[in-house]
Amino acid sequence: MPERRYPAAERLDLAETVHGRGIADPYRWLEAPDTAQTKEWSAAQEALFSDFGADPVTRDQFGEQIRALMGAGFVGPPIWRGERRFFTRRTADQEHAVLYLASDSDERTLIDPTAIDPDGGTTLDAWRPDPEGRLLAYQLSEGGDEEALLRVMDVDTGEDIDGPIDRCRSSPIAWLPGGDAFYYVRRLDPGLVPEGEEQYHRRIYLHRVGSSVDDDVLVFGDGRDKTEYFGVSVSRDGRWLLLTSAKGTSASNDAWIADLSATGPEAPRFTAIQEGVDAEVSPHVGRDGRLYLFTDRDSPRGRLCVADPATPGYEHWRTLVPTDPDAVLSDFAVLDGAELPSPLLLASWRRHAISEVTVHDLTTGQHRGSLPLPGLGSIGGLVERPEGGHEAWFGYTDNTSPASVYHYDGRTQDVSLWASPPGSLELPEVRTEQVAYTSRDGTPVRMLVISPPGGDGPRPAVLYGYGGFSISLTPAYSATILAWVRAGGVYAIANLRGGLEEGEEWHRAGMLGNKQNVFDDCVSAAEHLIATGRTTADQLAVMGGSNGGLLVGAAITQRPDLFAAAVCSAPLLDMVRYEKSGLGQLWSVEYGSAEDPEALGWLLAYSPYHNVHQGTRYPATLFTVFDNDTRVDPLHARKMCAALQHATSAPIAERPVLLRREAEVGHSSRSVSRSIRLSADQLAFLARYTGLEPRP
Repeated sequence: MPERRYPAAERLDLAETVHGRGIADPYRWLEAPDTAQTKEWSAAQEALFSDFGADPVTRDQFGEQIRALMGAGFVGPPIWRGERRFFTRRTADQEHAVLYLASDSDERTLIDPTAIDPDGGTTLDAWRPDPEGRLLAYQLSEGGDEEALLRVMDVDTGEDIDGPIDRCRSSPIAWLPGGDAFYYVRRLDPGLVPEGEEQYHRRIYLHRVGSSVDDDVLVFGDGRDKTEYFGVSVSRDGRWLLLTSAKGTSASNDAWIADLSATGPEAPRFTAIQEGVDAEVSPHVGRDGRLYLFTDRDSPRGRLCVADPATPGYEHWRTLVPTDPDAVLSDFAVLDGAELPSPLLLASWRRHAISEVTVHDLTTGQHRGSLPLPGLGSIGGLVERPEGGHEAWFGYTDNTSPASVYHYDGRTQDVSLWASPPGSLELPEVRTEQVAYTSRDGTPVRMLVISPPGGDGPRPAVLYGYGGFSISLTPAYSATILAWVRAGGVYAIANLRGGLEEGEEWHRAGMLGNKQNVFDDCVSAAEHLIATGRTTADQLAVMGGSNGGLLVGAAITQRPDLFAAAVCSAPLLDMVRYEKSGLGQLWSVEYGSAEDPEALGWLLAYSPYHNVHQGTRYPATLFTVFDNDTRVDPLHARKMCAALQHATSAPIAERPVLLRREAEVGHSSRSVSRSIRLSADQLAFLARYTGLEPRP
């Protein structure tokens, strides 16, 4: 039988001169998904993946393990409205989490995405009840495109009374008291914006429930930058309207406040809290009338300040909870019930990615103690009752604990389990360690290593990272990780620069002209795993998605000798043209723009697509892409796949370069069954090319 070959891919003699640099782009034609040439190439890639992607038996074994390890399901913290509570829960046999309404005597389903769409393609992207718990604004999208439609439900009847309103992707909802109206964010009509900018141009509107969207009042955003994202909230008493605005995914924002009692909700007059400052602030007016300011201004690890809403300028800010030199402030909650001797403030922190919660005097900020947590893990947001009280709730998870909900009683200081996932499961024994290693420039970096107990010798290993956009990789339950470790492998999660694990300075040390630090941190993590005998270069894989897919692309092009295999999911890989597709224009604040000569130099230095070299023995590489991904266009993976297939010197049977394409899903949320199939394919591929033989 003749040796299998990669599908033919025409190499264009195409080069452009940008800022005096000649930039080749031989696979530009693969940017167009619907041409006959691209479709033929994609179909051939699917056939190739079926031949070399994974051993079917191994894939099925991983699929069974992952499904079993997801058997506990999920439960989320309650959102209170009086004695009603809204929460999400998923049982082992449900494809999506379901939104429920409960009281002391009753529980019923409000939104079940699978009942709406039995095929599992519809997702519940966001929801928010009005202040009285009478109405519910919620957003559904289909097929993974994240283009949510906004509707309003009458909670008592379960019937929709308003909507759908389109162009509401990633829209916050800020209800006015009484539930008659809310502020929200909507994009302009596509006919009113330049071609190619339909995903941008957001505005804040006031909508009266039951009225036509044509009558919505434009409140803010006219004439502002097309990439701006807005936050909007209203104080519980309805007096104060608060707005934030950030360009794209910028880590700095502007913020304003308006007194609606002076103007009414249709024509607020805004006073700046912060404008034109390279820092982030999140404002909130509390029940006590103070303006709370959660900020990293002059405190890269975060602090909590207070001010008078009538004089919100920086010169009036007073620090309530100061910064911690070794921990990052992540959330706070106010407990001010009459049952308490004095009001309390809870503050959650992440110390080297591990969560802590401290207790403070609400008036002075004085530290009073810390909450006992179940382990070395991560907590979700702190939840309080909107009307006040002595209680708080928070979600908790770690590498071997599915997400549960815990309750704190401010009267007794007790922390107790409040809600567990509905199912049961049998967990494998694992050993979890947080280790530190030194990156190329001497910076210490931390990494979580999960492995089977005993028998330390070199094992097939997966190194996972992200390193960008202020996103922290914290301990969390993962059926995929546990399935790999149960099979005998090691799984390492590196807290690379670009994230927020060590504060905003850590983020900025991995963005723009510092982006190479992220890749150096990843390479040093791989070298550490090898040097400490946990794995070898012939057994090590690197894995990541989205910005983490860029990380994988850079790792295998800069140090192909370090890795036997790679999984690169929904990746950014052509960093010269990334702004021309998906939501790329939002990310120039993180990466830099090719329109800037200096930034083009940074981008070209690491852009994976432009750093593929002929005759290099590249790792076995699997690209996974999703047709309805509206954030990162699959064109990146198609072009990079063709480039690697052309360049690699490794035989296809030993280290193949493959593309797995999936329809009717997008960048993020998906059904459980689809998630299991994807993870099983990825792990089986990695097992095949790192030498892992799963245990029965």
